[in-house]
Amino acid sequence: MLSPYLLFLGDVTELAAAKTAAGILQWRPELCIGQIRAPGGTVDLGLPEMRPAEAAKHGARTMIIGIANAGGFIPDSWLPTILVALEAGLDIAAGMHTRLVDVPQIRETASRLGRTLHDVRQPTQSFVPGSGRKRSGLRLLTVGTDCAVGKKYAALAIEKSMRARGMKADFRATGQTGIFISGRGVAVDAVVADFISGAAEWLSPANDPDHWDVIEGQGSLFHPAYAGVTLGLIHGSQPDALVICHEPVRKALVGFDHYPVPALQDCIDATVSAARLTNPVARAVGISINTSRMSEQAASEAIARLEQQTGLPCRDPIRHGMDDVVSYIRKIWR
Repeated sequence: MLSPYLLFLGDVTELAAAKTAAGILQWRPELCIGQIRAPGGTVDLGLPEMRPAEAAKHGARTMIIGIANAGGFIPDSWLPTILVALEAGLDIAAGMHTRLVDVPQIRETASRLGRTLHDVRQPTQSFVPGSGRKRSGLRLLTVGTDCAVGKKYAALAIEKSMRARGMKADFRATGQTGIFISGRGVAVDAVVADFISGAAEWLSPANDPDHWDVIEGQGSLFHPAYAGVTLGLIHGSQPDALVICHEPVRKALVGFDHYPVPALQDCIDATVSAARLTNPVARAVGISINTSRMSEQAASEAIARLEQQTGLPCRDPIRHGMDDVVSYIRKIWR
């Protein structure tokens, strides 16, 4: 995708629904020159409000649909903005389950104008089931007690800290937002279930013995809807190290109020046990907590409590970074 980007926030009213745009801005602010909302949209990322023609004059090359709505569909209310952006000279990129090329008005307008449509959620290569064979290199996978607890942010912060120390490390994206941020990866929730482990092997191939693939996790082993993708990632990644992501104030699983968030230690034990099927020496190396709904004092108290309970370093990747977790990793893999 050509940058800079105009971020389309749609007509959503909650920041969580615009997490794709928010994630791009958080980690690649230098690529984002403006935002645009559809009628009724109230989410504001603090970027200049721009119409597509204005954004194009400021150098924008692509409008990214920065929404992650339930079902991943493109509603009719978004079409006017998308079509105007194409007319203004912008390419369009999206990470929806509904492909841009499958919407006749978008496909026909893009073809007429010679614009490019990027559907990053749709794999461009085929996969096979995982082999389970050991490969060279080191791998870290972020996992969670629930969905949407910060697995992507934890992985990005770990990669950043590793690289700052001169370590060989690459973030490996497994979701549409991560792909937009890193420019590569595979959206594993669009991969046939039998091939998820194989996709994870493809994503983190054999490498130098001291190289770290930092793999973005998805779902949770404890989520009744999304445990399958988590297990496929665990087995295909063959992680040497696991970082468990958790939100201390969350009581119930996302979208499943009748399922309580599991105890952190239960999640650690179950995840390590699952990982040891394909990597017998897999181990937990840190806790990443999401403290966005907590005060500084409450966050500090939670960190102290969880470190005492688990014996592992614990940090919020946004508030504190993940240097302490990376220091712990370096002590183990000298």
